[in-house]
Amino acid sequence: MTRTAHASTSSGNQMLTEQVYAYLRDAIMRGNYAPGDALKPQDLAKKQGVSLAVVREALVRVVGDGLADRLPNRGFAVPAFSDRRWKEIAEARRTIEPVLLRMSIERGDVEWEARVRAAHHRLARTPAFVPEEGEYYSEAWAEAHRVFHRTLLEGCGNPVLLETFDRMWTASELARRWSTHRNPDRDGVDEHRRLEEAALARDADTAAETLARHLNLTAAGLTSGTHPEPAQETG
Repeated sequence: MTRTAHASTSSGNQMLTEQVYAYLRDAIMRGNYAPGDALKPQDLAKKQGVSLAVVREALVRVVGDGLADRLPNRGFAVPAFSDRRWKEIAEARRTIEPVLLRMSIERGDVEWEARVRAAHHRLARTPAFVPEEGEYYSEAWAEAHRVFHRTLLEGCGNPVLLETFDRMWTASELARRWSTHRNPDRDGVDEHRRLEEAALARDADTAAETLARHLNLTAAGLTSGTHPEPAQETG
C-alpha cells in the first residue's frame, strides 16, 4: 500500500470511528441503553456497517468519557447505576471545580467576563424543557448549561484541568438523566445567577462557596434514586 493510500484509509477509519462514537454517545445519553446493558462490538459493527476495529476504537473513547465500562473478559457495558459511582464523581467535582473557579477569578480577563455574562444570558433564556423532546431537559438547555459552567472555569487558562472538567461533566450528565431526584423547592435559575454575580464581582470566596453548595445539591439529587427518570434542572 502506498503512503497516500494508507493515509486515505486511516482518514476514512477516523471518520467512521467518529461516527460510531457519536452514535454511541447519543444513544447512551438518550437512554436507548439501560444501566448495565452490554455494548457488543460484533452487533454494533453489523448495525453500523463498519469493522470491529472501528467499533472498538469508538468504544474506548466512550469509556474515556465515563459513559461505558470496559469489563475484564466481558467486553463493554453501559455503567450500572451505583450510588458509589456518582458520589465519587460528585466528590471529584466538588474538589476540583471550586479551585478552578478561584483560578479563573484571579486570572480571567475582560474577555472572560464577557463570555461568562453571555453564557449565563443564554442559559437563563433557554427553556429547560420542551414538549417535543419528551420528559428530559432539552438538548439546547443541556448544552447552554454545560457551556456556562465551563466558561466560568475557562479563565484559569489551564487546558489540562479543563479536560478533566470535560470528562467529569460528561459522566455526571449521564447520572443526571438517570436520577429519580425531584426537588421542587430547588431554584436552579437563582443558583446560576448567584454564580455569575460572584464570579464577575471577583469575589472568589463567595463564588467558590456558591459553586460547592450548587454541586452538593446536585450530588444529593444524583444519589437519591436508582432508576432512570426525567432529570431536574441541576448543576
